[in-house]
Amino acid sequence: MTLTTTRTFIRTGPDWPCQVKTPGSYDWERSAAKWLRDLVPARYASYPALMRHTVLLARHAQIQVQHEIRVARTALQTARADLPALGLPESVIEHTIKLYAAEVLQLQHIARSVREVTQALVEHHQGR
Repeated sequence: MTLTTTRTFIRTGPDWPCQVKTPGSYDWERSAAKWLRDLVPARYASYPALMRHTVLLARHAQIQVQHEIRVARTALQTARADLPALGLPESVIEHTIKLYAAEVLQLQHIARSVREVTQALVEHHQGR
């Protein structure tokens, strides 16, 4: 006798985070919540509503990452003007500019991943 289960699998794209299980698989929502919690400040774990409602947590993570992108872009845009006044050598300034540019790209990727996870969570909750 074969035991079958019916699951709704939500299609994921190239930005799906490897730390989050495939939607519809066992414990995927818990893995999504864990990944999202790592994107927000630790103190937010003390807010029961965010921890109980993964869609709400995902929304907050989206806002958090967008804010971080703005901060990294500002740091990148102002580095050449601001860092020499701090007495930093040119090599450190150049390295820092590359660091900020890489961080913006990484954060943009994370933002796309958060959007994918959020969409999957919304579809999952609407399908209940």
